Amino acid sequence: MTSDSALPEAISAFTAATEEVKVNLQVRFKSEADRLLLILPTEAEMPASADNWSEIWQQMKQRLNAGDRFWQPHTQVELLAADRLLDGRQLQQIADALGEVLLQMQRVRTSRRQTAVAAATAGYCVEQQAILTTTLATAPVAATSPLVEPLYLQMTIRSGVEIRHSGTVVVLGDINPGGIVVANGDILVWGRLRGIAHAGANANAKCLIMALQMEPTQLRIARYVARAPANSPEEYYPEVAYVTPDGIRLTKAADFSKLSSQFLSQS
Repeated sequence: MTSDSALPEAISAFTAATEEVKVNLQVRFKSEADRLLLILPTEAEMPASADNWSEIWQQMKQRLNAGDRFWQPHTQVELLAADRLLDGRQLQQIADALGEVLLQMQRVRTSRRQTAVAAATAGYCVEQQAILTTTLATAPVAATSPLVEPLYLQMTIRSGVEIRHSGTVVVLGDINPGGIVVANGDILVWGRLRGIAHAGANANAKCLIMALQMEPTQLRIARYVARAPANSPEEYYPEVAYVTPDGIRLTKAADFSKLSSQFLSQS
């Protein structure tokens, strides 16, 4: 039996051990299909601060350099950042640490708009959801909330980059061929749309796609799909894509206000 005088010491030791285990479990890796999930603690589990970021980064380095690696070299990594706020410098630190063990960060999943913007600007595929936990479920949120703020990206979406958001996406730049934007809300491109745009991804056929220059590889609104015409037009002007009873239709943005009430009320 433990004496009364030894009991506080035992409790203290147990608490310290528990906290150590808790800390050690903060950063996790999990293999899933042909990729590796890197799961960071939420801010509820470990509030954001310079000291906590240093601790998270050190934990990640220790796990990457441990002897019991269960992944193959050149495996692609998906970062599950949850609600953790990450800037470009921190994302680069993660990518560098992964690169040292021949892993490649490809996608970032986050519920923070600032993290999504930083990741997209760095050239990673991004999935931003209004609410995201560190569970390992990979199914996207089925519906969008009217309170979800738009995702603003001042950049060019290059080939191989995929952006997903549970609200509206506004791109101040181009979407190049091979670039993909998927939104539960509208997609507004203040530039050339030459890649794939999928608005109303949660089956909302009233969503719109607008671009200053419409040259898409593919347009999708809810379950409706349209491709660009074989021949390019002689001149370009801002256009809006929307759903009518006959499918997706394009019209000049200047004329859309005259037609929207007629067609959208039937969709």
